[in-house]
Amino acid sequence: MLTRAVRIRLLAFLVVGLTTIAFVGLRYAALGPLVGLPGHYEVTVALARSGGLFAGSEVTFRGVHVGKVAGLSLVDSGVRAHLEIDHAAPAIPAATRAVVTNRSAVGEQYLDLQPAEDSGPYLADGSTISEAQTETPLPVQDVLSNLDTLVDSVPPDALRTVIGELGTATRGQAENLQALLDAGHDFTQAADENLPQTVDLLNSGQIVLRTQQDSSTSLLQFAQNAQQFAETLRQSDADLRGVVTAAPGLAEQVTAGLRETNPGLAILLANLTTTAKIGETRQAGLGQFLTQVPLAVDVVTKVFRGNDNTLGLAPTFFNPPPCTKGYLNPYRNGTDLGPQRPLNVESRCQAPPGSGINVRGSQNAPWGGGVPEPVAPRPLDSALALPVLPPASGGLAGLLGVR
Repeated sequence: MLTRAVRIRLLAFLVVGLTTIAFVGLRYAALGPLVGLPGHYEVTVALARSGGLFAGSEVTFRGVHVGKVAGLSLVDSGVRAHLEIDHAAPAIPAATRAVVTNRSAVGEQYLDLQPAEDSGPYLADGSTISEAQTETPLPVQDVLSNLDTLVDSVPPDALRTVIGELGTATRGQAENLQALLDAGHDFTQAADENLPQTVDLLNSGQIVLRTQQDSSTSLLQFAQNAQQFAETLRQSDADLRGVVTAAPGLAEQVTAGLRETNPGLAILLANLTTTAKIGETRQAGLGQFLTQVPLAVDVVTKVFRGNDNTLGLAPTFFNPPPCTKGYLNPYRNGTDLGPQRPLNVESRCQAPPGSGINVRGSQNAPWGGGVPEPVAPRPLDSALALPVLPPASGGLAGLLGVR
């Protein structure tokens, strides 16, 4: 005898089983219409022309069957296709293109729904896909008409000439054509094998092109400057031709002059280098001298005016005080008649700079280092190198004719 608990379990199992069978039948077996329940929802598609679509044509969504075309109706603006989309089909976004296409070369048109996005809102019963979201194939009669127009536009004589010349060009070139095809096959195979590298190259090329785009203003300015430079060269064509014509003669004269002065020119340049190095170590003092000379000249020009002169004295005794440190030892009285004492060669102003007195002496001048070593003369280098002659006697004095 069945207990109450067993009866409850059997009843629950029966309810679950019937519910599952009903869901599968309605959802996947399309048994709803058999029991009076609609198994689809209707969607209207506005088309400019049918494109070969007919009642009963298949409707697909991303290549999967989702319904059929229930019928077509004519309106003033075109055709309306009435679709029946199965409830079992996945949700179709409202932003979807309805494309009439051919399943094969012999026809068999169907409607393919191509979503522009994956999110909602979605198509529902009574939804309409506008004509702007549709696409139909070119009618066959238009294709044939365009083809006929193209054929009529080709002159028969010219077409015969082209075909004849093409035959002449390819006659006896079987091996070359085969080699060309083989090379094309090898190239395609190599490109296929190196596809990842090609993709990386294209991605890297975007960076380069983006850099060029960012530098477009600079490149444009460079191009404009180059154009101006080229225009200047064009306007100076006669002058440039004159320079090019005169350059060989000038080069010969310079070479002859260098040949006559070698090695005396090298000695002169070496001595001038030594002088330049001495001046380099005393740049501060020379700079101060060159700064004060214009002031002194200006004072002199103000003192002498025509036949008159203007002279004024401004006594500055002990302002600043004179330097006495370093001059007093050894001291000798003027009345001392004893033996002569040795000269104090170390006598100089020993007061430190900044002490507030009139510090004197070359030791307080800006000092840039010791005297550099003289630069030894040598023959000229590179293309100006000439046979070395015996050095002139007396160095710079001999070169200048000083005895």
